[in-house]
Amino acid sequence: MDRETALRLVREFIKNENLVNHMLCVEAAMRFYAQKLNEDVDLWGITGLLHDFDWEIHPTLEEHPTAGAPILEERGVPQEIILAILSHGVNTGVPRNNLMRKALFACDEITGLVTAVALVRPSRSLYDLTASSVKKKWKDRAFAAGANREEIAQSAEEFGVELWEHVDNIILAMRVIAPQIGLAGNLQQN
Repeated sequence: MDRETALRLVREFIKNENLVNHMLCVEAAMRFYAQKLNEDVDLWGITGLLHDFDWEIHPTLEEHPTAGAPILEERGVPQEIILAILSHGVNTGVPRNNLMRKALFACDEITGLVTAVALVRPSRSLYDLTASSVKKKWKDRAFAAGANREEIAQSAEEFGVELWEHVDNIILAMRVIAPQIGLAGNLQQN
């Protein structure tokens, strides 16, 4: 499966642009780590792009992503991608037993927190965001209360990356697509 086909699949099932942007962020993060770890950049990127494709039709943790897997199979998505997507779900029983699966779990929840922090900055930009800014907001449990901080920390540990280094990496990855996801703000990329 190529990226354009994967993006068409996302657009077929997802109408909420914020959710599409989240999926683009996870794709960017997966591509960043694949390149850093000498893995298949396209495979990892497509996995990140597709990971929540069924959230609008299966919006519960009991259904997502399990109920979406047959749709991916019907569309010819490689089993390796489907299993990675299943492994990011908490109730699927599919283990995160390889690097790509661990990366997907680690890149998912953190992108939402990084986005939330960027949006409350005066610049509304990723270009001047640092891990220390995210760390300050991390301590405020009322801020982005939906971001599961325990899961974020656990996933970074499982992936073998120190949490704040991971946050730095996610910010760098997301900067690549900042204009596309509305997070360039009033700053220009250096």
